[in-house]
Amino acid sequence: MAKPEKEWEDKVKGMLKGELKRRGLSYAELVGKLADIGVMDSEPNIRNKLSRGKFTAVFLVQCLEAIGTSSLRLSDG
Repeated sequence: MAKPEKEWEDKVKGMLKGELKRRGLSYAELVGKLADIGVMDSEPNIRNKLSRGKFTAVFLVQCLEAIGTSSLRLSDG
């Protein structure tokens, strides 16, 4: 049975938040790291995107690139 959209959003949100936590980075620091790679966004906007769990794959990859993530675990199993 297919997962509801909300479950997918929660999974993606958790993956990105987990990567930030592992690196000890705040949203403000993410804003700075995104700016370093030419992606301009505000802290409130990023906070809202992550809170909702609704953001593009492009934004996810930009964040992962900005914080230096070279691989990502998709499941716990």
